[in-house]
Amino acid sequence: MDKKRILIVDDESHIRLALTRLLSKDYVIFEASDGEEAVSITREQKPDLVLMDVMMPKLDGIGACYILKSDLETRRIPIVMLTALAGAPDRQYAEEMGADAYVSKPCNFKELTDTINRFLAGS
Repeated sequence: MDKKRILIVDDESHIRLALTRLLSKDYVIFEASDGEEAVSITREQKPDLVLMDVMMPKLDGIGACYILKSDLETRRIPIVMLTALAGAPDRQYAEEMGADAYVSKPCNFKELTDTINRFLAGS
């Protein structure tokens, strides 16, 4: 069985590294350091799920999410927003821009894997 593919998007390399270490046993991992790179890699690689930080340079996660959800080629790829901005207005805005789920940082690994499994179990 082929491993599912996850794109991890965060401008902080230590967070990308930690998530890659935690998830690479079960998934093929791609990485991006900003929203522009995330859009490019998602269009090229078509990962099964995107884990994306909200606050990033060049193009933030909300903007990248909106672009990907507006594109017929990538709109069905689940996007899980990872952010330190845990307030209800931020969560609502992310959902309005197309985010499928929202996990607060620092994230609880079980909550994160449960969220990932919820989207990837049936695909």
